[in-house]
Amino acid sequence: MLVQDGVNMSRILAVDDSPDNLFLIETVLDAPEYDLVFAEDGWKALSKITECLPDLVLLDIMMPGMNGYEVTERIRQNDSIPYTPILLLTAHDHVSLVEGLDAGADDFIRKPFDIDELRARVRSLLRMKQAMDAKSYMIQQRDDFVARLTHDLRTPLVAANRMLTFCRNEAFGVVADEAKDAIAETISNNQQLLDMVNTLLEVYRHDAGHKALTFTPFNLYDVASTVVNELTPLAKEKQLTLKLVDQDDNPIMDTSDFEMQGDILEIRRVLTNLIGNAIKFTDQGSVEVQLQRTQTRPSQVPQKENTPECTAWLILKVIDTGIGISQEDRAEIFQWFRQGKQRRSGSGLGLHLSCRIAEMHWGHIDATSEVGRGSTFSLFLPVTVATSD
Repeated sequence: MLVQDGVNMSRILAVDDSPDNLFLIETVLDAPEYDLVFAEDGWKALSKITECLPDLVLLDIMMPGMNGYEVTERIRQNDSIPYTPILLLTAHDHVSLVEGLDAGADDFIRKPFDIDELRARVRSLLRMKQAMDAKSYMIQQRDDFVARLTHDLRTPLVAANRMLTFCRNEAFGVVADEAKDAIAETISNNQQLLDMVNTLLEVYRHDAGHKALTFTPFNLYDVASTVVNELTPLAKEKQLTLKLVDQDDNPIMDTSDFEMQGDILEIRRVLTNLIGNAIKFTDQGSVEVQLQRTQTRPSQVPQKENTPECTAWLILKVIDTGIGISQEDRAEIFQWFRQGKQRRSGSGLGLHLSCRIAEMHWGHIDATSEVGRGSTFSLFLPVTVATSD
């Protein structure tokens, strides 16, 4: 949206190989609220759209060299171009409406077009563009606010816990036992809030595309073993059995099958979240972490574009005997702030972040569960060609 002399102007890119047709469009849309830009073929249109970022593209289908369908597909495939409505124009009856819409166009009009109809369609698509831009702006404002808020919260929380720790350790004088207990509880509550703030900040970084992963070779078994050892005291407090085994419930003797490439810190974050959640929602029984390797792509993993070639898949399953998750909640647990209706549910950020981290490794997280019968969270990670053995 442009502003010129106090008037809001929408930039429209008209693409047609016929100068007469471009002149007609210019005549029909000659209004103060429109800034018209023209291109005579598909290649020039692709160049123009990256230069001027129009609010709407009027695109002729039948053009030499590159037709309107191809131009539409290339626009939609270019992630650097914000979503721009495309109105296809054609003078041929045999042109397929379905083909145009499948290519990514938003509307379709035949020549010779009714002037009022063309103007109405242009206004309609521009309203859609303005609504989408307004929504994107609000989301960006929200994300920026979350980033600033989480950043500003971390410093005082860390400082408060440090000072409270000094007080509990009697750095400033004798403290009564009752006061020590109260200070310890406050420190614990502050730490939970700090953990949530840190997770929220990580979620923002991932969702905003500001998170850069560092891929290095590592062994998934080693990471899983470390996390299991760290969380074993929590399991023992609840008298739960926590173990790391293979798919046949046997100890893993040969760990060489679990070499992969990824961001070890982020993968560790995922495992800590999945295993920690299993312990949190299990009151009796066990939490079992299973590791296995398969040569075939698991059926649960959706097909994605730009996935690197891989030689195998690693599957880590966290199986608990806990309270389980209802079918209704399972459909939402990986979304923003969808923490479920159980009273022990947290902020609803951990699983969303874990899912994003898995996706950035071209992997996937799947959940199966039955209320009262426990849950199984499965993490699928590819072994890329670069780390093949």
